[in-house]
Amino acid sequence: MVRYERSGAAGVLTIDRPERRNAVDGPTAEAIKSAYEEWVRDEDARVLVLTGAGGEAFCAGADLKALDTLAPRLQDPDGPLGITRLTPPRPAIAAIGGWCLAGGLELALWCDVRIAGEDARLGFTERRFGVPLIDGGTQRLPRIVGQGRALDLILTGRIVDAAEAHAMGLVTEVVPAGRHLERALEYAEGLARFPQETMLADRAAALASFGHPLEAGLAIEAASGLQTLRIAREGASRFAGGEGRGGAGTGV
Repeated sequence: MVRYERSGAAGVLTIDRPERRNAVDGPTAEAIKSAYEEWVRDEDARVLVLTGAGGEAFCAGADLKALDTLAPRLQDPDGPLGITRLTPPRPAIAAIGGWCLAGGLELALWCDVRIAGEDARLGFTERRFGVPLIDGGTQRLPRIVGQGRALDLILTGRIVDAAEAHAMGLVTEVVPAGRHLERALEYAEGLARFPQETMLADRAAALASFGHPLEAGLAIEAASGLQTLRIAREGASRFAGGEGRGGAGTGV
């Protein structure tokens, strides 16, 4: 149903229902939440990678054949699909292969970064069935791609391929089909090599200030920066000593 395992610096959460295109029913939503909580507790797992088993689909959303098992979760403060109303404390990467639809797309939007195989297809296909977006899609998609592009996908429910998704900023990177998880783990290892305190502070400031007036956002950034002043001084000293010159160590 759901697998959680460590791979280097990453915790890998795999939705494992390939016979249902990794669609989520009630028990699966609970298992996703439990695996997420295991990752949160393990601070050495510096990144979460979310993916789907089988290669055909990342996640096809809620299991429409088992809606009765999801109905009790509709008012859950953590989200019907387990985690979609939570903010992960550390970076999360969606490794997308094949179909990424409906609530599955909302799970991908929950992540900071989305890495997709060339075979990825993404869309809010619940539009055709009259099912609403209730796992963050109406809020996160406009923040990622802008209001105009978001409304196009929300209103029409059309499916976009990986190339179009990349062009609009919906996915961060496109890789050859079947390599999405491998690349996500490489990306995670790159993030894990950075000094964590300042990276996490910058991430938190970006998330907290979105939608605020510039002046308020700058205040959030300034307060966040002061919390990591000692680490910043140590890093500046290393740079002055020659470390990281010419952009070394900045790629993921």
